[in-house]
Amino acid sequence: MNTPKPQMNTLANWQPAFADSNFLTINSLECHTGGEPLRIITSGFPPLKGDTILAKRRDCQQHHDHLRQALIFEPRGHADMYGAIITEAERSNSHFGAIFIHNEGYSTMCGHAVIALAKCAVESGMVAQTGKITEVIIDVPCGQIYAKAVAKNFPENTTISEVSFESVPSFVFAQQQTIDVKGIGIVEFDIAFGGAFYAYVNAKQLNLALSKENHQTIIDYGKKIKTAVAEKVSVEHPFEADLSFLYGVIFVEEYIDLPHTDIHSRNICIFADGELDRSPTGSGVSGRIALHVAKKELPLLNSITIESILGSQFSVQAIKQLIYGSEEQSYHAVIAEVTGEAFITGKAQWLIDSNDPLKHGFLLR
Repeated sequence: MNTPKPQMNTLANWQPAFADSNFLTINSLECHTGGEPLRIITSGFPPLKGDTILAKRRDCQQHHDHLRQALIFEPRGHADMYGAIITEAERSNSHFGAIFIHNEGYSTMCGHAVIALAKCAVESGMVAQTGKITEVIIDVPCGQIYAKAVAKNFPENTTISEVSFESVPSFVFAQQQTIDVKGIGIVEFDIAFGGAFYAYVNAKQLNLALSKENHQTIIDYGKKIKTAVAEKVSVEHPFEADLSFLYGVIFVEEYIDLPHTDIHSRNICIFADGELDRSPTGSGVSGRIALHVAKKELPLLNSITIESILGSQFSVQAIKQLIYGSEEQSYHAVIAEVTGEAFITGKAQWLIDSNDPLKHGFLLR
C-alpha cells in the first residue's frame, strides 16, 4: 500500500474550522530598536474608550488586561517582550496615539518604541512621507512626542534610516541619595524623569560589570534597588498622578580614559518586573541628559553617544532649557533630542482560542 505524500505547502493555508469559531485574531508588525523588541498591534485589539491616552490606558488596564498578557506573555511572547497598542490621536495635530505594554503592565513613555513607530508609520504610508525628513507626532501617556523620520538617501531610497524625537520636559527629581539595599550594601543614586522616573546608579561603585555575561546579576541588582528606592522615595510628577511611580533602575558606566573614543557611556535599564532593556533606553537617556545639564557636566547642544548591553547606540543632546511644573512644584528641565534606528523583523497574526486553558499566557523565568 502506497502512503500518500503530504502536501507540505498546505500548512500555510490553515484556517479556523468554522467561520464563527472561538478565535480572536490580532495582527502585529514586529520590530526592534537597538535589539529591544517592539510588537506593534495593528488590528484586532478592541477599541479603547476615553478622550485621552491616559483614559484609554486605564480602560485597557480595567477591561482588556488579559489581552496584554496574551500578547506579551508566553507562548506568544516572553518575559522581556514589549508592545505598543495604536490608538486614535488625543490631540488634533497628532497623527496617532500609542499605549506601551510590557510584562508588568503599562509604561508612561518609551523611546525605543517611538523610534520604531515613526519608522513604520512613514514606511507603511500611515503618515505621508514629505521628503528626506518627515515629522511624526504621537500622543503617548506622558504627553505629545515630536519625531523626525529621516530617509538619508531620499528620493532614490525612501527607507527610513534613523529617527530622532524630542522628549517631554525631562528633569532631575533627586540627587545624591543613598540607600542600604539588602544583599548589595550602600547604593548612591539620583532620580530623573525623561518620560518615566528612573533611579540612576553608577555601576562602578558596586563593582558591577555591565556585560552580557553578567545580565542575570544586573537584573537581580536592578530589581532589589528598584524595590528599595520605591519604598524610600515617593516620586511625584507635577501634573499627572498616573506618572508618579519609579519605573526602573539605570546602571551607568562612563568611559573615562578607555578606548571608546566615540561612545560616552553605557546604559543598562532594568524596568517593569525585571525586564532588561536591550537598547540604551530612550526615556532613560533623556533623564540622563537632564542630570548631566543639572550637574554642569554637559552644555546644551552637546551630543553624546550612549550604548546598550549589546553595543547598540542612541545619541542624545539637550536642545533647550525651561521651567516645568506648577507654582507648588517646579523644576529646571530640558528637552532632549534622542536619535536611533529601528528594523522590522516580521509580521504576525496571533490567534487567541477561547477554549485554550492557557489563552492568556504565562511566564516562567
